[in-house]
Amino acid sequence: MVHISSVVSVVVLASMVLGATLTDTVLLKSALTTYPNISSCLLEPFIYSCQNASNIVNSCCSPTPGGLVLQTQFWNTYTGLEKEGQKLPKGSWTIHGLWPDNCDGSFEQYCDLSRQYDPAPSPSILPDGTIVLPYIGPSVDMFVKKFGREDILEYMNKFWINQGAPNADLWAHEFSKHATCTSTFNTACYGSSYKKHQDLVNYFESTIRAFHQFPTYDILAAFGILPSNKTGYQLNKLQNAMKSQTGAVPFLGCRLGGTVLSEVWYFNHVFGTEQYGTYKPLDSTTISTCSTDKPIWYYERAESAEQDVR
Repeated sequence: MVHISSVVSVVVLASMVLGATLTDTVLLKSALTTYPNISSCLLEPFIYSCQNASNIVNSCCSPTPGGLVLQTQFWNTYTGLEKEGQKLPKGSWTIHGLWPDNCDGSFEQYCDLSRQYDPAPSPSILPDGTIVLPYIGPSVDMFVKKFGREDILEYMNKFWINQGAPNADLWAHEFSKHATCTSTFNTACYGSSYKKHQDLVNYFESTIRAFHQFPTYDILAAFGILPSNKTGYQLNKLQNAMKSQTGAVPFLGCRLGGTVLSEVWYFNHVFGTEQYGTYKPLDSTTISTCSTDKPIWYYERAESAEQDVR
């Protein structure tokens, strides 16, 4: 004979377990939510940033005033922290950041000091005299883990690499200096359900997405332009190769008197938000710092400075 009390206990216990499971699932899904709430954008005109005839009413729908969006990348040959396992991705440039220049080519920086996580602000004093204090607190990778996004961290530790300091310091710098000046990453754009650091994780996701649109290493390699310690390249050959695949001439940065290739900036107008919109490349508004007559050296990396990221 089965006692009714026993059946009731089992049902109650099952309900409690099921309830806890459902609750945990809801919390987990909630924790993974990083996207903003832009449903109201359906009521706004659909335009490319910097091409609107009037002021944008809802700045969550299109980056403003920083509507000239730059996806920037580094070509470094070492990190200085190889012994700690911080290496460069074989067969790829690395992420620098995602920047919101104003439509006229000027730019803002460190626009919201309540979201300042940069341990070494640069600049530490803004043009208006505002002091940007170094951040002292948990590393930003802890914020990403809080959202259960170890997948993002794994990718960033392969492709978003710092030089001479931990990777997370660079990530914090890019968010604090640039994302806080991008209207579509404003905390208000995430609605009443906003969770602290949701915008930060969303910025990292968005930067990775933009990086995927500009595979610099592969574009150059397809034209026979490979890292070499023996062969230099003319600037126009580099620029023409990139323009043939992106439709525009990006900024190419060189050091050592304009002879050593070190960075590229892809300029874009964006249809929609910086997070999910379509990027339309346009020619760089900044003159290249690479020599126009001397060979440009696109140096190889030492084998010990790279890791296979396939």
